[in-house]
Amino acid sequence: MNPQIEKAAALLRAGRLVAFPTETVYGLGANALDEAAVRRIFEAKGRPFSSPLIVHVASIEMARELASEWPVNAERLARRFWPGPLTIVVPKSSRVPDLVTAGLPSVGLRIPAHPMARALIEAAQIPIAAPSANRFTELSPTTAENVNEDLADMVLNGGPCTVGIESTVISLAGAIPRVPRILRPGMISQTQIEQLIGPVEVGGGAESPGQHPRHYSPRTPIILGYPPPEGRGRHLSLARMPRDAASYGERLYRMLHELDQQGLDWISIELPPDTPQWAGIRDRLTRAANRD
Repeated sequence: MNPQIEKAAALLRAGRLVAFPTETVYGLGANALDEAAVRRIFEAKGRPFSSPLIVHVASIEMARELASEWPVNAERLARRFWPGPLTIVVPKSSRVPDLVTAGLPSVGLRIPAHPMARALIEAAQIPIAAPSANRFTELSPTTAENVNEDLADMVLNGGPCTVGIESTVISLAGAIPRVPRILRPGMISQTQIEQLIGPVEVGGGAESPGQHPRHYSPRTPIILGYPPPEGRGRHLSLARMPRDAASYGERLYRMLHELDQQGLDWISIELPPDTPQWAGIRDRLTRAANRD
């Protein structure tokens, strides 16, 4: 066992916070079953208690233990997309503290694809509640260097994240009859999900994190569309960015972190196409540009 992972696992069992890599972004993790530890996440991030946390698990069996119901579609989605960037919201077990779920009767679960994240969960032998390892509404980190060390008792360095934006969130916990709903788009698209389980609705809700109008924001103002005539800035046109959504997503936050260190007056970005495979990236850019 990697001694760094052993140390991080021991800290989690002791109720401390550990920043660790996933394939999406770096997470700020705590023992999901320890309410006092979970409270430290909210306090460190300045995150409102009304915003639920995603719980990371090492297996489908561990996920089922945290659910009071495990719908057929949850099993289908988990077997197809886990480990991977899909969070499945299901009715929660009483084992999960209400603080984790913002008082809601449902919990978001996923198995991360990053081997270090899975090794950490297995070493700690606990589910890990983990939002992105940043201050609330700020730009998510996709490298260990982007993580503010003041947030956590330890930062595990697992290299750059390969997906680069937060997971797709789908809820299977709605009122009967349950119609699956994508609450937050990501790199697993509506098209991919519908090919597996049939039609789904789309629209955010309280069950998902990342629903604040302003989110994922660098300090430098983001402008969508053409660059302004004044000030010093950088324009990210589609012609100069990757043409496929997966490569664009992997690169986006890392590039914004780099530009945010340059003291620019603005960063202007040309929006990618309004299609299902680009929905997650368009969502992040739209929220990042919101200055309200």
